[in-house]
Amino acid sequence: MRATAVAAASAGTVLAGLLAYAIYFDHKRQSDPQFRRSLKRDNRRLAREVREESVAEGAKQMEAIKRAVADAKAEEFPTDLEEKEGYFMSHIAQGEALCASSTDQIEAALCFYKALKVYPQPKDLISIYDKTVPKEILEILAEMVAMDPSLKLDGSFTGGDSGSEGHGVE
Repeated sequence: MRATAVAAASAGTVLAGLLAYAIYFDHKRQSDPQFRRSLKRDNRRLAREVREESVAEGAKQMEAIKRAVADAKAEEFPTDLEEKEGYFMSHIAQGEALCASSTDQIEAALCFYKALKVYPQPKDLISIYDKTVPKEILEILAEMVAMDPSLKLDGSFTGGDSGSEGHGVE
């Protein structure tokens, strides 16, 4: 019983200390203009760092998309009808598997892009993609199609209100 009393007293002391610090911090935040300014400055700095990191990540992703499209363009696409069908089916299956596992969105979009390149009626396939492919992957796919001038499409990609304007009409 002695150990539990000591533990309870210790926990109570720690809790009282945390409560006292919270009250002190709140009082300091409300009454000290210099402290408020430093908090605002820290928040702005943190927001700027997050924004810069987001822009850098976007640029990195765009570069990866450009590389993937360039590699796909360099690849030989099948010309025989049966080969095209097998190529199409394998890439669709691979893209769906990558979508389900959520491992690499660019790789999943690349699979759908390659399938689109060999599909006889790409506009129809785009309308299917609109309904079945997750939005994030669909946006990457729209960027890939935009980077490939040999693909002239009039299909929709994301239902209209996402960041892929100019990539098609509904």
